[in-house]
Amino acid sequence: MSRTAYIKLVPASNKQEVTIDDLRDYLNYYQEITSKTGEQLGWNYENSAFPYEIKEREDSNHEWFYLKGTSDRYNFILLGVGSEEIKEEDGSARKQNFIQVALPESANFGDKNKAVEFIKFLGRKLNGEVHLFNGRIMYFYDKK
Repeated sequence: MSRTAYIKLVPASNKQEVTIDDLRDYLNYYQEITSKTGEQLGWNYENSAFPYEIKEREDSNHEWFYLKGTSDRYNFILLGVGSEEIKEEDGSARKQNFIQVALPESANFGDKNKAVEFIKFLGRKLNGEVHLFNGRIMYFYDKK
């Protein structure tokens, strides 16, 4: 089973390019909306919904960062951005950007479940094409 998932930004996506700062902003927005859900429920849902701290290493070249678990049930999730060359049906090529989510060997089932939750959230926000860890593809955009 693959330990990498992707959110591909297709021509029908809301954005054609996402930076690391944009990705960090989306995760901060996710924390904000889950904390508001917790307030409505009268429960500290924020810590359960996002049990990670956002960390960036100096050698990451501002291309990736990782989420470090704040409890013993969660370890690490790596997130990065990149691009690839896609050949169109007419033979032309175009650049397609993506968000990559990777699970290191030390990741456990809690990390994988949270990663899938974040991937689906980002896919919905960006109207992207989500390639899950199990190889399945979810389309969050209108196909022609």
